[in-house]
Amino acid sequence: MKKGDFIWIGVLVLWIAILVEPRSREIFISTTESYPYIGGFFKFLILATMGDLLGMRVINGYWKKPNGIIYRAIIWGFIGVVTTLALTVFPSGVEKAQEIGKLPFNGSIFAHALLTSTVMNILQSPVIFLFHKFTDTYIDEIHSTNKKDITLSYLVEKIDWYRYVSFTLLKTIPLFWIPCHTIVFMLPSEYRVIASAFASIALGLILAMANKSKKDVVVS
Repeated sequence: MKKGDFIWIGVLVLWIAILVEPRSREIFISTTESYPYIGGFFKFLILATMGDLLGMRVINGYWKKPNGIIYRAIIWGFIGVVTTLALTVFPSGVEKAQEIGKLPFNGSIFAHALLTSTVMNILQSPVIFLFHKFTDTYIDEIHSTNKKDITLSYLVEKIDWYRYVSFTLLKTIPLFWIPCHTIVFMLPSEYRVIASAFASIALGLILAMANKSKKDVVVS
């Protein structure tokens, strides 16, 4: 293992220790409940960025900072704010729809979690993923081409739309995010944002493995 491996694992263990130790967990929960959007911002900024770093580690075989890592981290933080709101709006909306008969299995905890996850990931996730795709592409192009006049039309041409639909929409949403968020919505509300942020670490690894496989196919 390399030095970077120990640092990355150490940060992850620190997060877990905060949530396991009763006193620190109580402080963490009370603080994030008092300032939910700030809490969501920093949870995603740190944990999702760790996912990006892990992905680069898997792809390259060594630790390497992604281009514009500070900007990427801020974007993850913004996504954390949106996710914090979504994890409140969608459960309430699905519960109301179940109560009035517009969605089935009213009263079932599992059904409520599954339906909430499904509705959220169908209605919101494609927009969030597309936003992330545009911002990532913009940052990559700024650093790789030194272009100063990157336009929306230029970004539209650079994005791999087939991969966005075939992998991001048709694979990660039904196979990863819907099952993952079903589990998240079965947790107490105070843990949902942090659990979703932790899931982004796993997604970073999934994306890295997919990108690595794609490169291997191209090389072969």
